[in-house]
Amino acid sequence: MPTAAPDRVPRFAPTREPVLACRGWAGERGGLLLWGPLDLSVGPGEVLHLQGPNGCGKTTLLRTLAGLREPAAAQASALCPDLWWIGHANALAEGLDAQFNLQLLLDVAGAPPLSPSSLAHYLVAQGVPLGRPVAQLSVGQRRKLVLAPLALAPRRLWLLDEPFDGLDVLACDTLGELAARHVVAGGAIVLTSHQPLPARFPASAALVLRAPAARLAPASAVPSP
Repeated sequence: MPTAAPDRVPRFAPTREPVLACRGWAGERGGLLLWGPLDLSVGPGEVLHLQGPNGCGKTTLLRTLAGLREPAAAQASALCPDLWWIGHANALAEGLDAQFNLQLLLDVAGAPPLSPSSLAHYLVAQGVPLGRPVAQLSVGQRRKLVLAPLALAPRRLWLLDEPFDGLDVLACDTLGELAARHVVAGGAIVLTSHQPLPARFPASAALVLRAPAARLAPASAVPSP
């Protein structure tokens, strides 16, 4: 049976293992080396902020961590399947309303079912109108809709590409508070953001990627760390 929307973030099972880790990774686009060889590890309660100029491969790295593309080179990896991937583009059915879109986002991701009234209540609380095609919503309302699964169906790892785009200050603070509760509960976050993180967003480590400057070497030529 569908359940009500959660009113708090559940605590994840304690672990000493990293939520995700990779060693010797390299990323490429069109034969151009974007980053690597790269080692990273993100543990429970940690936040990693990917930084760097446009075109340096931040989104490529996020998509690779999400398992949506293969690294150009890799020595080892331990990726987390219990994740939400929120891309920069709002992938929504423009002709359908917010509640239908939210239900679709949850269903496609295999999230536990929630009652229609719970979804409607959450959307209204976030200032997202019901019964109106998504095409008629503001940029901020669409972004709130895409981010809603983070609150409604908790998963240990969040991979967020420019999550604050289109959000006003209040909405950014709300997302920051949700993120803070998430990491306290043992979750982890990897994100990109061209704007400063909200004051209420949890403290983060930074990984700065550089602009691509080399053609991709064969995997056998990538040096060991």
